[in-house]
Amino acid sequence: MAHLTVSVEYGIHCLLWLVGSGDTALSSRDLAELQGISPSFVAKIFPKLEKAGIVAASEGVRGGYRLARPPEEINFLQIVDAIEGDKPLFDCQEIRSRCAVFGEAPPDWATSGVCGIHKIMLQAEKAMRDELATHTLAEVAASFSRKAPGEFFIEVHDWTSERTGSRKPGRKPKPPA
Repeated sequence: MAHLTVSVEYGIHCLLWLVGSGDTALSSRDLAELQGISPSFVAKIFPKLEKAGIVAASEGVRGGYRLARPPEEINFLQIVDAIEGDKPLFDCQEIRSRCAVFGEAPPDWATSGVCGIHKIMLQAEKAMRDELATHTLAEVAASFSRKAPGEFFIEVHDWTSERTGSRKPGRKPKPPA
């Protein structure tokens, strides 16, 4: 888990919208436009989430994404690992073995065991991964739904219904206002 990129933030926000979408599949484009973020950027995130079994894709005119399992079963660590990969937070370069006074061969005392700096970084990464694993999409979605007024969810439902309705066969999308 190297530096967490904006992809993680975008991905989690999109997944939170899927929590409330029920059986309605939402396209990555609609999810991006709903939030004012780059559709092409979001489109690159969803195949990773699908491969990890977090979302399921449906193809065709009514295609899009749905959560592949209940939001209570999707934690933040799974999302981070799906998007960023299971990369280490710290990549130890074993600088301790390069001290100029060691010459060609550093002594065993200087290089045996785990580097003290690396050890602390491994502990920090473990703590972060453990914390991310304790929080689910359901938990954050419930917190958001307590905060936002009910009218907001009606407006979002209407917006997404209009978007998904315009993708139905034989129906032309409304021109932008």
